[in-house]
Amino acid sequence: MDFDPSWLLLGLPIAFVLGWLASRFDLRQLRMENRQAPKAYFRGLNFLLNEQQDQAIDAFIEAVQSDPDTQELHFALGSLFRRRGEYQRAVRVHEHLLSRGDLNRADRERAQHALAQDFLRAGLLDRAEAALQKLEGTRYQNEARLSLLAIYERSREWAQAAEVARKLDDAELASYSARLAHHLCEQAGAQVVQGDPEAAAQLLAQAAAIAPQAPRPAIDMAALQLRRGEPARAFDTLVALADTAPLALPLYATMLQQAAVATRRTGEAIALLQRRYAETPAIDLLEALIALGAAPCEPLPGAATPSPRDGYIAHLAHQPSLIAASRWLAGERFEHEDFHPAVQRALDQAARPLMRYRCAACGFEANQYFWHCPGCQAWDSYPPRRIEEL
Repeated sequence: MDFDPSWLLLGLPIAFVLGWLASRFDLRQLRMENRQAPKAYFRGLNFLLNEQQDQAIDAFIEAVQSDPDTQELHFALGSLFRRRGEYQRAVRVHEHLLSRGDLNRADRERAQHALAQDFLRAGLLDRAEAALQKLEGTRYQNEARLSLLAIYERSREWAQAAEVARKLDDAELASYSARLAHHLCEQAGAQVVQGDPEAAAQLLAQAAAIAPQAPRPAIDMAALQLRRGEPARAFDTLVALADTAPLALPLYATMLQQAAVATRRTGEAIALLQRRYAETPAIDLLEALIALGAAPCEPLPGAATPSPRDGYIAHLAHQPSLIAASRWLAGERFEHEDFHPAVQRALDQAARPLMRYRCAACGFEANQYFWHCPGCQAWDSYPPRRIEEL
C-alpha cells in the first residue's frame, strides 16, 4: 500500500494542538502547585502566630511536600519540632537538609548548628558533642564552644573543659581565666586522689598564675600543703590570701587555725581573725577564734579576761544567731540538767538548716560549700557565708 502524503499534512496540525494543550495543562498544574505552596506557608505562619503549633506543623509539612527545595520551611519545621520536644522529628528534618548536595555553605552551617541544638535539648550529649565539634571554624564557632564547655563541665571532663576555656579566652569575647582556674583545680583534686601530689601542686600553681585574685587555688594549695605535712607553708599561703581575698576567709578559717596550732603561730592567727571579725562578723571566724582559745575581740584595759566561749554571747550582740546560741548553750550547766540534752537536740536540729550555703543564682542549698553549683552549674555562685548570715 502506497503512503499518502496527505495524512502527514493532516497529522501535523493535530500534533501541534495536542502539544499546545499538554503545555497548557503543565503550566496550569505548575501554577496551581506554586499557589498551593505559598498558601500552605502563610497558613502555617498564621497558625504559628496564633500559637496553634499542631496546625502550623501540618501546614508546613504540606508546604514542604509541595516544594521540598525550600530550606526556610525545613528550618521553621525543625525549630517547631524542637520547641515541642519532638526531637527525633527535628533531627530527621535537619539531617535531611545536611544530606542535600545543593545546600550552600551558610545553610549547611545553619543546619549543622540546628542539629547540635536538637541533640542538646534531647540530652544526647555524645552526639551533641560530635555535632558541635563540626562547627569549629564557622560563624557558630563561639556559640558551639560555649555549649561544649557546658557539656564537659557537666560530665566533669576537666581537661577538655580547660582546653575549650582557653580557646574562648583567646577569642577575647569575655574573660574565662577564673573558670579555667577552676578546671585546673578540679584536675588537681583528681591528681591528689590518684596519689600524685606533685602533679596537683603544678596544676594549682598554674591556676594561681592564671587567676591571681581567685581564692580557690590558694585554698586548695594550702590544703595540699597540710596534707603533705607542710603546715608552715600552708599558714603563709593562707595569710597572704587573707589580704588578696578577705571575704573568703570564713571558708578557710578552720584550716588557718589548724596550721597556726601546728606551727605555734597562734598569736598571728588570732590577730588576723580578730581584725577580720571586727570588719565582718561570721560564725566560722568566731569558731576558729574559740578553737584557738581567744575571744572575738581584745578585752578592754582593766576588764576581766573573757572566756573564749563568751565569744558566742558577744556574737549575739552583732546579729541574732541561733547557731551561736546553740553553741553557747551546749557548754552551759543548768538547774534542770536532765532536760538539757532534749532541749539541745531541738536547738541543734533547728540550727542545722541555717548552717547551709545557698546558691545566689538558683537557690540550691547544700551542707558544704561548692565552687560549682550542682543545681544550675554556675561557678562562684555561693556566697562564703552561711544562710543565717545572708
